[in-house]
Amino acid sequence: MKFGIKVSSIILLFVLGSVFAQTKLADVKDEVAKTNYSEVKIKVIPAAVQCWTFRKLSFMETLDKVKALGVKYLEAYPGQKLLPDNDEKTMGPGMSEGDMQMVKDKLKEYGITLRAFGVTNFENNEADARKTFDFAKAMGIKVLMLEPSYDDYTIIEKMVKEYNIKVGIHNHPTPSKYWNPETVMKNVEGLDERIGICGDTGHWARSGIKATEALRLFKGRISNIHLKDLDQFGVKEAEDVPFGSGKVNIHDVLAELTLQNYRGTFSVEHERDDEQPDPSASIAKGLEYIKGITYYEGFDEILGCDDNGNYNKHGWNHYGPGYFELDQKSGVLTSDGGMGLFWYSAEKYDNFILDLEYKCLAPRTNSGIFLRVPEMPYSNDYIYHSFEIQIDDASQPPHKTGSVYDAEPVKKDAMKPTGEWNHYRITFNRDNIKVELNGELVNDWNAEPRGKIKDFSSSGYIGLQNHDSHAKVCFKNIFVKSLD
Repeated sequence: MKFGIKVSSIILLFVLGSVFAQTKLADVKDEVAKTNYSEVKIKVIPAAVQCWTFRKLSFMETLDKVKALGVKYLEAYPGQKLLPDNDEKTMGPGMSEGDMQMVKDKLKEYGITLRAFGVTNFENNEADARKTFDFAKAMGIKVLMLEPSYDDYTIIEKMVKEYNIKVGIHNHPTPSKYWNPETVMKNVEGLDERIGICGDTGHWARSGIKATEALRLFKGRISNIHLKDLDQFGVKEAEDVPFGSGKVNIHDVLAELTLQNYRGTFSVEHERDDEQPDPSASIAKGLEYIKGITYYEGFDEILGCDDNGNYNKHGWNHYGPGYFELDQKSGVLTSDGGMGLFWYSAEKYDNFILDLEYKCLAPRTNSGIFLRVPEMPYSNDYIYHSFEIQIDDASQPPHKTGSVYDAEPVKKDAMKPTGEWNHYRITFNRDNIKVELNGELVNDWNAEPRGKIKDFSSSGYIGLQNHDSHAKVCFKNIFVKSLD
């Protein structure tokens, strides 16, 4: 009996501890230091503007600035006046239905989504909390930024579960309550996963905390980001500067968020007083920097993923025997059986760049990536009217990895050993196919009927082959960019 109690206790501790394997910044320092952020292919993380950036302007004037910047998402803050000539109407709980509709109409007109709201607070009682959550629900807000003065989040958790609205605990600089992310960790550990952190990279820097370490600590529990770059690190009086020109290391911050498959937005919050009321020039410069370091800029990820980072096969179909198993958290597809084709049926592509990663699970793995499959596959005939970029390290050209199967042999070997991830970047522009494998150009061919290819179409579907049960292969990070 005593033995049973001990085992149960161990299991309980393991389950509770599994929420956060690491609870202190010291736990992640070495791990972050060993991360080669320069190798990370940064994904697109949509920008939002925190309206506090334009705090000397009204909400409606702020919308004009955000639209001019080309930003599609917004984070509002409580108390900003709605109209330039009316100090009584302000943003937040308590807005009339008419004012809420006015705001929603303007957002729709400008194509801007009000995604977040904060930093805000409410008393630790259900009635007061509901005012904020009812407002958020009415406005379509997905995440609330809070800085509670209390440590009991029971009511917050109840609201999150009922309304399905995320909460991010926001940090200001030392000596504020949540300047140290370990304090936030202590308060949210064991609570609903939708309660996490709203990391403010500028305030972390002012407090001498590296943003990459704080973000790694909260892996999987990042509700929102207030993105700032500063001219100094560890100095409370540091000033905001355009992204990429300061001490925060914005590249590595975005790389860390990419590694975590963060699916939210980042809120631009440029607070510098001497650039008020309109810091648009600095914001535009910073956003251009981010665009330049984003590897997948202009690409669409064609394996579906929701706001919580759960992948799905929406838009895909499978022809023939076998299947691909999807890990919903990692987005890794693993083949089983064959011979079949997992094809993206949502769109046909003519001229495009296909960027993906694959891994062979056996030395004699056989698979391929099909391009311009002309019609919905209903027989094996599609293989004679489309192109296959081969995955088969053990065969000889033109059936070897990097070859256009049975048509154009690979020019050089660039594959990694079995069990390691490889990176394919395939450009199909008009009739020209360029194949880059792990950064090496291994094929450059002007397509023509040859070998198995009887003819081909100017557009078609993309597909992944599952060859047989002894030739398992994995795919992930499947992106497509259409070319003009």
